[in-house]
Amino acid sequence: MIQGKTIAFLVAPEGVEQVELTEPWKAVEQAGGTPRLVSVERGEIQAFNHLDKAGTFPVDAVAGEVSAAEFDGLVLPGGVANPDFLRMRPEAVRFVKEFFDAGKPVAAICHAPWTLVEADVVRGRTLTSWPSLRTDLRNAGATWVDQEVMVCTGGPNTLVTSRKPDDLKAFCQAAVDAFGA
Repeated sequence: MIQGKTIAFLVAPEGVEQVELTEPWKAVEQAGGTPRLVSVERGEIQAFNHLDKAGTFPVDAVAGEVSAAEFDGLVLPGGVANPDFLRMRPEAVRFVKEFFDAGKPVAAICHAPWTLVEADVVRGRTLTSWPSLRTDLRNAGATWVDQEVMVCTGGPNTLVTSRKPDDLKAFCQAAVDAFGA
């Protein structure tokens, strides 16, 4: 379905919700794509299961040294600390914005839309997220909906969003569909 396509997974050095990284990663691989882990530092990232440390994963590329031109799509996993850290790093915010500027699909789950707010790419878009981001997204000009998955094509690219780990099955399918379109 996405044979030959390379999908970036942007995460902070620490704080990504492990299942929101590993499940979409597997979905990309199973659909024939190549996932690549991008972070803001070299080495490994530390994933979490909610508040407890989970696995570590090797970084393939560093934001600021790669661009959206090298990828066919972007996944932004959640976790509270992960997007909060990313939105404070200009190179991460620029990397995210490049996907929107290039019209490439982006999939963001849970708290990940915080990074989208910082990149100023949600204005006029409809998306979902963890419920505590609702006001932030509305203040940034988005329409927030409470549903399992939202696929918004009302902008320069396809934007896939979901609320939480329970939505991963629908999120992964919608993301792979967007990457294959």
